[in-house]
Amino acid sequence: MEFLGIAATHDGSETTPRSGAAFDKEYTLRLARAHEDHGWDRVLFAYGSGSPDPAPAAAYIASRLERLQILLAHRPNVSYPTYAAKTFATLDQISDGRLTVHFITGGNDHEQGREGDTLTKDQRYERTREYIRIVKKIWATREPFDHEGDYYRFHDFVSDVHPVQQPGPGVSFGGSSPAAYAAGGAEADIYCLWGEPLEKTAEQIEAVKAAARAAGRADVPRIQAAFRPIIAPTEELAWEKAHRTVGAIRARREQGLVRHHRNGAPENTGSQRLIAIAEQGERYDRALWTPTAAATGGAGNSNALVGAPETVAQALLDYYDLGVDILSARGYDLLGDAIDFGRHVIPIVREEVAKRDAERAARGPQALAAVRA
Repeated sequence: MEFLGIAATHDGSETTPRSGAAFDKEYTLRLARAHEDHGWDRVLFAYGSGSPDPAPAAAYIASRLERLQILLAHRPNVSYPTYAAKTFATLDQISDGRLTVHFITGGNDHEQGREGDTLTKDQRYERTREYIRIVKKIWATREPFDHEGDYYRFHDFVSDVHPVQQPGPGVSFGGSSPAAYAAGGAEADIYCLWGEPLEKTAEQIEAVKAAARAAGRADVPRIQAAFRPIIAPTEELAWEKAHRTVGAIRARREQGLVRHHRNGAPENTGSQRLIAIAEQGERYDRALWTPTAAATGGAGNSNALVGAPETVAQALLDYYDLGVDILSARGYDLLGDAIDFGRHVIPIVREEVAKRDAERAARGPQALAAVRA
């Protein structure tokens, strides 16, 4: 089991305006160090068209922390794959092999168009697949080669910098459409899902596995699921906090201060799924709560897990039992919630995962492998 947090470059969130610049160097390091000090495995440097560039921000953190791993989000439309492959290899060198790259195809035409990307969604998925394959080949190749593809053409290229990790850093990918499953199932080491009810998550995991088999893979991507935990010492306090959180999101959205879809309706399948789930009910399974997703219009990772630490930990273990072995969690008070989650939830989950794995190991190697297959 691994835990992924957020490597924000400022202290703002859906509930709170940022207090300083978009890139607050001191806060960026403080938040990353809090994750490293409180049991998290890696942090995500996200990407937005107008946000600080995540690659140098990640290099800054990697050069100052020793253990924390980096998940770097990257959109193929913003640079040529030859350039990107060198950037990733250099960052893997800076971090001593702690890099994973999350390739974002892009689910919103307006957001993509802000940086000159005018391809259709299906074309973007085709381009992403070609892009990932080129990057992987550059990482692994020591001799010049040519490439003639549908979206990229170059000749006699070879990189002089290669990753510490061989054949290269891990590839992370996400999406909920058939095109996403096909691309990620073929190319990804990690497939990322937004938190949904257990039944729907199980369906998505099977879709990813089927896509990997259809691509001829003998293995399948690891599965990551993302949530917005809202925890407090007691159940009552946690629910009071949850309702305050939604109230703050709605207030900021009404003022036009929270990211939302330009035309009022999301284009990407993942957000559409979140909205549909929220319309069908507010509470699912042990602790999943949808009003946070509804309040943002299904914008990104937005379904909450609400409760005391034990409740939220047990809810996360339900997803582990489905086959999820990377848990992404981000609160609304980025720093405080990262510390609280690390202190009070992560130890419970790790202890219970160790017990489950020991029990399966006692039953034989097949039992341990079955839940991951």
